[in-house]
Amino acid sequence: MVRMSADERRESVIRAALREFAQGGYHGTSTEAIAKRVGVSQPYLFRLFPNKQAIFLAAAGRCMEETRKVFTSAAEGLRGRDAREAMGEAYRRLIAEDPHMLQMQLQMYVTVAAAEAAGDHELGELVRAGWMELWGTVAEALDGAEDVTAFMAQGMLINTLAAMGFPPGHRIWDGLFPGE
Repeated sequence: MVRMSADERRESVIRAALREFAQGGYHGTSTEAIAKRVGVSQPYLFRLFPNKQAIFLAAAGRCMEETRKVFTSAAEGLRGRDAREAMGEAYRRLIAEDPHMLQMQLQMYVTVAAAEAAGDHELGELVRAGWMELWGTVAEALDGAEDVTAFMAQGMLINTLAAMGFPPGHRIWDGLFPGE
């Protein structure tokens, strides 16, 4: 049996936490469930991360980072409408192939809203910073703030449709991005 380094184990925790938080939300997910999924004890989990919030922050950061990478890769060498269509299609594939990514995004928004209402701004700051990086990635490929706003709004519509259970291929998805 090969032993994992602390960094490798930390990476395993982030991947497991993303899935667990996506399914159960912040308050519905125990650190015990995350530790069990990774195959470590809770005390070891807390040697890697100081608390549950730090684990959630790492999972939320990973979700935003992965989405940003999908957009960057899809838009490589493209501009304007071509980039918009490529990023839109890549995003639809991402959430269809890995529903945990969509679920985690939705859990982030719910958790941020609850934390902000309670006066805890750390998570909100992280998610807003990640959102701005995502916005910047999209803006690099598109032509102006209006196009970026429209693209991001359509992405949120995709999230809503997928969360409500409209499967890809349902007629409601038709023409969601212009030029298709």
